[in-house]
Order: sequence, then structure tokens, then C-alpha cells
Amino acid sequence: MNDNLFFDLERPAKAAPERAAAGWRTLPLEGRFDLVYEDAAGAWSNRSLDARELRLGPGRTLLGGIDTRRGGYRGFRVDRIRRLVDGATGERIETGILDRLLARAEAQRRADALRIRRQARARRKAAVAAVA
Repeated sequence: MNDNLFFDLERPAKAAPERAAAGWRTLPLEGRFDLVYEDAAGAWSNRSLDARELRLGPGRTLLGGIDTRRGGYRGFRVDRIRRLVDGATGERIETGILDRLLARAEAQRRADALRIRRQARARRKAAVAAVA
């Protein structure tokens, strides 16, 4: 009989599973973009994207969303985007694409936080008025 029920000498310990998503950070990002994208083979293509998120990871950043021309969710490496056209403003960006996307994600985060604070304040005000 084993002295320790939680340790079996005959069976080797299981290796811990590797964490594939370690170090990744996801920022919500909304907007419509037209991209000129260069794939791993060097072929360029035009894409229309309904953006959902910006994923920052070790060594790469991905712009994720619904590719309206090809259908389905796709992730595009930001360093392979050669041109980005903002669907709302028509602004054409060829350099500093990552900086622009990060700034847009931060601006959207701040706007969402402000909207949530205003809604909470309005709810509190309505609750106080209902009690009075």
C-alpha cells in the first residue's frame, strides 16, 4: 500500500499543458476598414474588414474581424498591412498603421467608459427620484 495516496511511483507525472495564449492582450476595436494586405507568400490582396479586436502578442499584432469579401472571421498581421483606409472617414494610412489602430482602440475604450459612467449616474439618479 502507498503511504501517499496522491503520489504514484509507478505512473509518471503528467506534463503541464502549454499555454498557447500566454502573453496575448486583446483590445476591443470597432470600425470598417479596407486593407491592402501582403500574405506570407508575398501576394497582395484587397480586403474589406468589419473590425472587432486588436490582439497584441509576443512578436506580432493582429487586427481581427469579419472579412466581408471572403466571409468569416479573419486575423491580419498588422505588420503585413500595406494600406489601411478608414471606412467612416475615408482616411488613407500607409505608415504608422499600428499606432493609429492603438490610438483608435484607446479612444473607443475611453468613450465606452464615459458612456458607462453616464448610464450608471442616470440610473442612480432615477433610483433616488423613485424613492423620493
